[in-house]
Amino acid sequence: MKRESPYDGKSVRWSLSVLLFVFSCLLFCIVSCSRQQPVYQEPFVRGTDIAIDVSTLGYEKPVFFTYHYRGKKINFFIFKTGDRVLSFLDACASCYTSRLGYRAEDGFITCRRCDVRYALSDIEKGFGSCSPIRLEGRLEAGKYLIPVSLLEKAVDKF
Repeated sequence: MKRESPYDGKSVRWSLSVLLFVFSCLLFCIVSCSRQQPVYQEPFVRGTDIAIDVSTLGYEKPVFFTYHYRGKKINFFIFKTGDRVLSFLDACASCYTSRLGYRAEDGFITCRRCDVRYALSDIEKGFGSCSPIRLEGRLEAGKYLIPVSLLEKAVDKF
């Protein structure tokens, strides 16, 4: 006597289609979430300033930080170039709404949204619409100080 399976070919195909659809949705969610704003180490706050020890900075090797303010994550980076220290928001005037910031690679900063690349040695010139927004800081007793008020004013970029 031939025994019939409770599953016919249509229901197996339908089940596989549903499984494939669910897997595709999960994969899409994972990829979408991976393009969110990164979170970095918190900077040291001394009084009304962010204080970064200059001796911890490498030459043209950006160090990224995240300052938390009113539920927002304000990202910025700092690095040495020549005999100076420079700092910038991890955002630009044209792409900041995507909240993806920049990535550092081999002496360059690259926008995560549009892939525009800037050499760190030329970044302060600010040419192009996707250049990072400069943060003015000052050197004092081996520390690079950035007023917290500057970061808090930039909250709309994050």
